[in-house]
Amino acid sequence: MSNDPTSPAPSRPLMVLIAGPYRSGTGDDPALMAANLERLEEAAWPVFAAGHVPVIGEWVALPVLRSAGATVFDPLAEQVLYPTAQRLLQHCDAVLRLPGASRGADQDVAIARERGLPVHHHVDELPVSGSTMAP
Repeated sequence: MSNDPTSPAPSRPLMVLIAGPYRSGTGDDPALMAANLERLEEAAWPVFAAGHVPVIGEWVALPVLRSAGATVFDPLAEQVLYPTAQRLLQHCDAVLRLPGASRGADQDVAIARERGLPVHHHVDELPVSGSTMAP
């Protein structure tokens, strides 16, 4: 975590969107998609341990799709997956962009930059909040 003494700790926990590949590069193989989601989720604890609230768009979008009787392979997915991240970014304070080609994650970064939100590429770049957890 960022321990630069000149960088002030945030006054409250940040909501951090974790962005990276989910469906990209999988050829729609459910096992590869699950592995991508697992990689996104691996970043959740370090973000939380730094005193922040991690959020992954699929945590919201996938239940929305299921409740509509759809899957990520249905045409409805285009109307849910990217818009969910866009809506989440209206509430987020930062983005953590994980490695890997992803049109959706690149879109998240572009939106974040348009809104003036910081985009980090490693969890150690996040400022440490006063409510950190031991790993």
